[in-house]
Amino acid sequence: MSSKISESVTPDSQKSTLDQAKEGVTDTADKASRSMQPDSSKSTGQSLSDKAGASKDDASSSGGSMMDSVKSTLGMDKSS
Repeated sequence: MSSKISESVTPDSQKSTLDQAKEGVTDTADKASRSMQPDSSKSTGQSLSDKAGASKDDASSSGGSMMDSVKSTLGMDKSS
């Protein structure tokens, strides 16, 4: 988890090509791991972390902000 925070705090412009490639690999592995483990066997912290990660993934693919995706996940978006 701390490596994820460190990755997100450091701007891409300050990361080496190798660091960016490693992030891509770990992001893909995290997505696979997140989808493989059933929610019922996750701790509250892990479940929240997975939902935040999924919200970020959704925001990246749809062009919305991460906050918009989190609000939508929590049912706090304007359409609710």
